Amino acid sequence: MKNTGLSAGMMLAFAAFASFSISDAYSKLLAGQIDPFEVAFSGGVFGLLLIPFIRGKNESYRDLLVIRQPVMWLVRAVSTFVATAASVEAFMLLPMPEAFSLIFLMPLFVTILSVLLLREKVSTLGWLSVIVGFVGVLIVLRPGLRALQFGHLCALISAVANAVGVIAYRLSGKNTPRLSMFSSSLCGPLLGNGILMLAHASWPQGATVWMFLFGYGFLAALGQLLMMMAATRATASAIALPQYSQMLWAVAFSFYVFHEPLDNWTFVGIAVIVASGLYKWAYPRAITKLAVIKRQRIIQPPCGPYPLA
Repeated sequence: MKNTGLSAGMMLAFAAFASFSISDAYSKLLAGQIDPFEVAFSGGVFGLLLIPFIRGKNESYRDLLVIRQPVMWLVRAVSTFVATAASVEAFMLLPMPEAFSLIFLMPLFVTILSVLLLREKVSTLGWLSVIVGFVGVLIVLRPGLRALQFGHLCALISAVANAVGVIAYRLSGKNTPRLSMFSSSLCGPLLGNGILMLAHASWPQGATVWMFLFGYGFLAALGQLLMMMAATRATASAIALPQYSQMLWAVAFSFYVFHEPLDNWTFVGIAVIVASGLYKWAYPRAITKLAVIKRQRIIQPPCGPYPLA
């Protein structure tokens, strides 16, 4: 049952990071057309559409207003607000690979925080997988050594805020109503970004802008929902590893949408990242299977002819 929960949690995390990646691409397509805080605000607005789908059978819509753990609720709200605002700004100011290269520090922050705050045990294999995966990201994206700009700072802040959000979901526990947990992810972008966008907000013009805005807002909220569900089914360090799948999305968008060139080193990095993830996923299962086979051989007598007495 434990392995089943872990598998479900990691699959949900993969889906969450896919939603985040596509959402980030939409935000970059909106660069220069609409205020960044207004884009982030839309994540909360369009996220309201998901409420009927996450309400449990025994939950009431009033649970949206239930705050059983005020500190954790506030931490989730603030971290979501900071992460959305900072990531939109980063993707608008930086090339997509550069923004991802810093945001991909998030698994490392999650692993560290899970050890310090959640007292989770991370194996040597877990640490190596995170580090090797990050090395693979650096091979693909190869961020140049340059002076720190505001966009780079925003990407780094987004990585830290997302990591704090994952830890806050884990600390909330399974007894917190899902609507209550999700409401914190909505209130952050709605209140925080809503206040910051007032000075420069404008009504979106054109069907294309509205489509991109909806794509960003809905998928950003969907990613938060999927991450919330993943955090209740697997450890924080386990759901951090699938973030490296965003690298594949970044490469695809860079090549097909933003027309950024790719070289052989990109595919070397992809191989490193995929290998690190598959090794972490397959190695424990292979060891367990071999142990079972060995145990069966010890218990069961060998087959074959027996000597006559």
